[in-house]
Amino acid sequence: MPVVTTLGYLMWFGCDNGQASCINWAHGIWALANIILFHAAGNTWSDYFDFRKSVDAEDTFGARTLTGGVFTPKEIKRLSLSLLAVAVAGGLVLLAVTGWPLLWIGLGGIACTLLYPYLKYRALGDLVIFITYAILPMLGTSYVAAGTVIYSSLWLAVPVGLITVAILHANNTRDTATDRRAHIRTFAMEIGPLGSRIAYYAEITVPFIWVAACAAAGIFPLWSLVTLAAAIPAWQNIKTMHKAKSEGMAAISSLDEMTAKLQMVFSLLLTLSFILADLL
Repeated sequence: MPVVTTLGYLMWFGCDNGQASCINWAHGIWALANIILFHAAGNTWSDYFDFRKSVDAEDTFGARTLTGGVFTPKEIKRLSLSLLAVAVAGGLVLLAVTGWPLLWIGLGGIACTLLYPYLKYRALGDLVIFITYAILPMLGTSYVAAGTVIYSSLWLAVPVGLITVAILHANNTRDTATDRRAHIRTFAMEIGPLGSRIAYYAEITVPFIWVAACAAAGIFPLWSLVTLAAAIPAWQNIKTMHKAKSEGMAAISSLDEMTAKLQMVFSLLLTLSFILADLL
């Protein structure tokens, strides 16, 4: 979603000459395909190490590809490295037709992907996700699509990135007990049950406040206020997280999936707002 939202933003904002016609849509779509590959590589890489560290076991929530015996650890590792190799190859071709600034963004993405399990087990996973799925793709997309890094695209990083981080945070809050058993540390474990609920509330509400403030300041078009429609599912998510206080972690067993759906709705509405602002 960060690539799609950034392309929508560039359509409204324009490039360095203020004209949206300078956007290279082929490069933008290429960037979208590449980040999907990076995302798949990162997920399978994380699954491999989670299984090895017993973070994922038969009694834990989440994907059952390894714990259910669908794939062997060796198969998942090979799949992950193959996906990463294809993503890197695609990135190198894109680098050849754009320019060197993409190299540093790409290297950052590769490093975050490979180091994510190590950092995740040391309570830094939330930060890595924000960098990997907000800051880097937005800078990279603006560069390949506009021919220059549009730093103002980082205004999008807070709302889109925070909800993305909330997906992981919901997962880690739910899995606190089993993660502790596996002897790893997550941000949710560090701040405790109350802190985790408050953090989730903030990760869900701040994006709406941020977009409204940006619209009021003229940073985003007034059309961006259509994202407020996503406040309805957001409120449902907040109420679900609140249930963990009285009903335990079973109450939020599917909150990560609910948050992923919210992220998609919010990001699509924000993207649509930029398109409408450009066309109308």
